[in-house]
Amino acid sequence: MKNLLTCFLLCSFSAVMAQDFNDLFAAGVEDAEQFTTDYLEPLSESAIYNFSTGWYNTADAKPLGGFEISIIGNITGFKNKSDKKVFILDPNDYQNLDFVNNPGVAREVSTALGDISGVDVYVEGQVAGATVRQTFELPSGLSGEGLDFVPSGYVQASVGLIKGTEIKARFLPKIDMEGASVGLIGFGLQHDFTKLLPADKILPVAISAVIGYTKVNGDYDLTDFNLVRGDDQRIEANINTWAFNAVVSTKLPIINFYGGLGYVTGKSVTDVLGTYEVSAGPFASETYEDPFSITKKVSGVTGNVGAKLKLGFFRLNADYTLGDFNTLTFGVNFGFR
Repeated sequence: MKNLLTCFLLCSFSAVMAQDFNDLFAAGVEDAEQFTTDYLEPLSESAIYNFSTGWYNTADAKPLGGFEISIIGNITGFKNKSDKKVFILDPNDYQNLDFVNNPGVAREVSTALGDISGVDVYVEGQVAGATVRQTFELPSGLSGEGLDFVPSGYVQASVGLIKGTEIKARFLPKIDMEGASVGLIGFGLQHDFTKLLPADKILPVAISAVIGYTKVNGDYDLTDFNLVRGDDQRIEANINTWAFNAVVSTKLPIINFYGGLGYVTGKSVTDVLGTYEVSAGPFASETYEDPFSITKKVSGVTGNVGAKLKLGFFRLNADYTLGDFNTLTFGVNFGFR
């Protein structure tokens, strides 16, 4: 599990339940897909909100030739999101899966963000005229490992054009670690409407619109873990987010305050790929190839407040974004004009 948490820290998508694939596939591919979909849904949602933040630290767009290079970190917390840490598993909705204790009765189980452990389930069926029963424990989540946030980080650059327009780009080169890899790219556009006004230079505030798109690609190689017999076993995840924001900020020489209202929309696609040979339970000897793909779409309203300290070429900023998942963003910036 520790190695899988390393993958999560890099990729912000989950392979935390990968060690339980052999057990899940013992319930049949349909039950495995249904459980995995509900299990991963809150994690995918939190990752979309995480990657949608960090697009601005002021509404005052840079003038022509002005630039800023930033190192940005985001932390999306879920410590108090009790509704995101559990989901209701109703055995009546599954073809083969049931609880060992009080079978047939729906109950709360852990999502990938949760901490419920010790929930035993079983799969039972006929094989060659004999009853075969396989019992296993459902996976817990990240809170059970003492982790209550989704992290991310990247480099972002902004360059001023003419008439209050600024373009942005964010980038994280492909990083490989312990079988996991992740890369990120994004593009944004900011337009400062107050730059069009004759009194722009004496106005105490700036008002801008900011649009940003982020694409994250990650994968996790399961082959070395020998979780299930088979070939080329891996998880591939793709996250695409759009963020639309209206921003206002002060225009002071050293310290400024900013805030915005936004709308986030995004999609996460997680593909379980490769060949998986079930070795236990009534589905023993079954082989699944590229067994399933999970898609999660998210949209919601956000709002944030923050502050930026400017000391010549060096700047610092931090803000807090409220939404279905809340995110703390901090940045170290180096800029000119």
